[in-house]
Amino acid sequence: MDTVGARMLLLRRLAHPDDARLGPPLRVVVTTVRSLLQPMTPQLGRIEPVTLAVGTEIGFEDVIARLVELAYTRVDMVGKRGEFAVRGGILDVFAPTAEHPVRVEFWGDEVSEMRMFAVADQRSIPEIAVDTVVAVPCRELLIDAEVRGRAADLAAQHPKTENTVTGTVADMLAKLAEGIPVDGMEALLPVLRPADLSLLTDQLGPDTAVLVCDPEKVRARAADLIKTGREFLEASWSVAAVGGDAPIDVEQLGGSGFRELEEAAAVARQAGHPWWTLSQLSGEAAIELDVRAAPSARGHQRDIDEIFAMLRAHVATGGCAAVVAPGVGTAHRVVEQLAESDTPATLLDPGDPPKPGVVGVLRGPLHDGVVVPGAQLVVITETDLTGNRATGPQGKRLAAKRRNIVDPLALTAGDLVVHDQHGIGRFVEMVERTVGGARREYLVLEYASAKRGGGSDKLYVPMDALDQLSRYVGGQAPALSRLGGSDWTNTKTKARKAVREIASELVALYAKRQASAGYAFGPDTPWQAEMEDAFGFTETVDQLTAITEVKADMEKPVPMDRVICGDVGYGKTEIAVRAAFKAVQAGKQVAVLVPTTLLADQHLQTFSERMAGFPVTVKGLSRFTDPAESRTVVDGMADGSVDIVIGTHRLLQTGVRWKDLGLVVVDEEQRFGVEHKEHIKSLRTHVDVLTMSATPIPRTLEMSLAGIREMSTILTPPEERYPVLTYVGPHDDKQVAAALRRELLRDGQAFYVHNRVSSIDAAAARVRQLVPEARVVVAHGQMPEEALETTVQGFWNRDFDILVCTTIVETGLDISNANTLIVERADTFGLSQLHQLRGRVGRGRERGYAYFLYPPHVPLTETAYDRLATIAQNNELGAGMAVAMKDLEIRGAGNVLGAEQSGHVAGVGFDLYVRLVGEAVEAYRAAADGQTVTSTEPKDVRIDLPVDAHLPPDYIGSDRCGWRPYRRLAAAADEAPWAPLLRSWSTATGRCPNRPSCWWRWPGCGCCAAATASPTVSAVSASTLRLAPLTLPDSAQLRLKRVYPGAHYRATTATVQVPIPRASGGVGAPRIRDLELVQMVADLVLALDGKPQGEVDITGLVPPGGAREESRS
Repeated sequence: MDTVGARMLLLRRLAHPDDARLGPPLRVVVTTVRSLLQPMTPQLGRIEPVTLAVGTEIGFEDVIARLVELAYTRVDMVGKRGEFAVRGGILDVFAPTAEHPVRVEFWGDEVSEMRMFAVADQRSIPEIAVDTVVAVPCRELLIDAEVRGRAADLAAQHPKTENTVTGTVADMLAKLAEGIPVDGMEALLPVLRPADLSLLTDQLGPDTAVLVCDPEKVRARAADLIKTGREFLEASWSVAAVGGDAPIDVEQLGGSGFRELEEAAAVARQAGHPWWTLSQLSGEAAIELDVRAAPSARGHQRDIDEIFAMLRAHVATGGCAAVVAPGVGTAHRVVEQLAESDTPATLLDPGDPPKPGVVGVLRGPLHDGVVVPGAQLVVITETDLTGNRATGPQGKRLAAKRRNIVDPLALTAGDLVVHDQHGIGRFVEMVERTVGGARREYLVLEYASAKRGGGSDKLYVPMDALDQLSRYVGGQAPALSRLGGSDWTNTKTKARKAVREIASELVALYAKRQASAGYAFGPDTPWQAEMEDAFGFTETVDQLTAITEVKADMEKPVPMDRVICGDVGYGKTEIAVRAAFKAVQAGKQVAVLVPTTLLADQHLQTFSERMAGFPVTVKGLSRFTDPAESRTVVDGMADGSVDIVIGTHRLLQTGVRWKDLGLVVVDEEQRFGVEHKEHIKSLRTHVDVLTMSATPIPRTLEMSLAGIREMSTILTPPEERYPVLTYVGPHDDKQVAAALRRELLRDGQAFYVHNRVSSIDAAAARVRQLVPEARVVVAHGQMPEEALETTVQGFWNRDFDILVCTTIVETGLDISNANTLIVERADTFGLSQLHQLRGRVGRGRERGYAYFLYPPHVPLTETAYDRLATIAQNNELGAGMAVAMKDLEIRGAGNVLGAEQSGHVAGVGFDLYVRLVGEAVEAYRAAADGQTVTSTEPKDVRIDLPVDAHLPPDYIGSDRCGWRPYRRLAAAADEAPWAPLLRSWSTATGRCPNRPSCWWRWPGCGCCAAATASPTVSAVSASTLRLAPLTLPDSAQLRLKRVYPGAHYRATTATVQVPIPRASGGVGAPRIRDLELVQMVADLVLALDGKPQGEVDITGLVPPGGAREESRS
């Protein structure tokens, strides 16, 4: 989306060079072969964007209609670029070229207020002022009447059938004919708009020269683009209709629409644009340019000193010199190093000209340096100095929206849910009922009948009781509970007894750790800040939170035991790098434990790159390490000369000694053996331990959920990370060849997973036959150690294009340039394996593609079908939790907890089971700390009053948005969280148009009722309230009679009946309603509990948007 937005903005700047809102006129346009040869509509840059400014008047409905025309997607809540949301008079829009979405508030048709907000929490960002929004189109092909008609004509020639595969040409045409945008539809531009197409060169200003770098490579790349585009169309159509005639002539598309390079050159010259080439091969009319590669030190100090001496001499003789570093911290470090070598240096801001006699140091993503003698220019990069590759900056943007661990409200009819008090039921529908003239919303749940053969019973759960519901996940289809029966209570009691065994073991370790004296690390050093600032990516909100929590734990005198849990590729390693560096700064040693040698090699590379330029010694220790090197590393661990050691279980062997071990980092602990786990467990009592887990929580059931081990959860995907496009279908050689060739065209690499060692060489031969130009290599766990290391290292260094391998790449291998995954016989893999394999691609800024293929003529088992369907449906970022929960449903919890505990999980559901463990652990933990905790069953508080306590549909926009505030307020245990909840909601939604609505005051009444012995408050008639069950002592009965004359208490039924007072006290006046009635109930239950009335001020709570509403009225 951001790529399309950047293209559209550039085309608009070319078409409107004098528009100051878009920036200064363009002087240089850098593009790729694909962009040069891809045809486009000639007026693309002249499409008028949606422009909003504070104080201007524009029709609100017109803005919404225009955004839809420009291919923006309307959603409930904005989470990514190209989306917009409407709530009342508030418009949220996230332009594809913007760093943050903007919340635009309308007063009628006038733009009255505008502010940026973060998608992570939907709250405003006051530090950034904004008064104008320019929303450019989100697609290069806008679906108008002409495009729909053309797509319908083409689709009619070969109609879509039940066997049409999603994503094929036939499917795309059918959707476009209905006005539904689909990914990749721009490839059909030549047949959907065949009349007028132009190239990028047609958009350039007069006399603009075109410079083609490496024309030989460009020519080959152009030919490959056309060939691959044609293969994709052919493969797509053959899957859609085997043996049928395609409604689109592939040749008519010219290879998916790309033009020939010679055609583009002819068009450019005809338009008056000089066509120049820059090549390493000399020709007859060539002009020689003296441009040389910069010298490279690759981390060797002697060579670095020589480069510094060259820079010093160059600036002393009047030349210009610059050093480019990837981060501000690294740039500061380079200035210090140059100063230490008596070389004058200074920091430069981007765009600043070099200063005479001084080496300029600036931040940028440049990979390789250059020397231009004719211009007296020398440019050195960090790669030249240290050998580490610079990483392109991602921009300081807030991260994408956090994903909920499980969305309990994504319910469809028939889903099983667990009610805390009534047990397992089946969701039927959501209804709205009017009781006593007031509307309220309910979820209808179906339960087993209390009478044999009596059908089923229904339970109406009001929206203020959503906190008592959760999705059922247990691994089998359970029997529905009976309302009012004892079976649910008995099931929970048995589960409670079972979890006490787990809790007691965990708390014993907790008590031992609390009693141990650990090392309290000091605050961050200046070098810590420098190292962290050199990080080439933008930290997500969750990453920053986890880093802060880890450092706080390290600075405590108690040994740290924290788990960092997050999905694949969410940046856990960077947290470990920063913790390790902090430990080394305090003079301590660090052990990084990983389960596989490949992962050890990967982490060694990462840690070495991040620590480069600092006096930190990082070594590896695994079966890849030769004996002589191993002895050196072990000796260095013992004498303290080695600071950080990254290795496999060899670090746990008896002969290993440490001089001063301060931190142990464990990656994927669940993959270690039982003995190694016990060794790691013993370390926790005297050194700081940081555990990282990419496998989602339910699979390993980390008991940090229960509070024994502190836990940091990373739910936010990194900015600029895209979901991996996932294809599940039968194996087709044409499609495989096209997918691999497309990856090669963008200079990428691919994984081809074949999980049988006996036939993996034959699989590699088939791949070589399909893609002869690719460099194919094989890797599996039974290879000799040296050969496996050489192969993986070569793939890491981009010496090979395709790695044909087993699941040895499943865990931790991080190669950002590999973005296509093809898995043979995906029907034989486990769900967690499929998710982990998919996590190997899409780890950079390029879109990742995953193909899970099965034999076309082999029937799928029901379990295999469920797994493949789940992996296809859950392809969003952070889908690991949803995948793991589905894994529990398919396989049950026996493989996680053992057969004994899995029965209890099936009985009460996973969510409630974990909460029961948490309660038991809290009781044991409090006992270990010398405190007492009484475990009481939460009350089922029911309040049924004739008050209007629902959100208007036109205010919330959708049921999904409306359920969030209901659930969050219902889950509040007391009044403390209400104010921040209401503030955040009002910021996102604005003024509530229904002033009498009581939904935001409703929890106050519920908290008061929960504090008493009366869980039910209802209106039995228009004039009487009933509280039950309630047992009152004599003193409370006297207080009731004194405060509420006319009230009656019946000891036999344990009920209290109180008359509803009249509004003005007069005989004929109407009874109080809405806010006054809610306040009266709150005062009543407080009085029965012996507390002063008015302790909870219901009417004093500010409604969403109330402050703004009052100031404007």
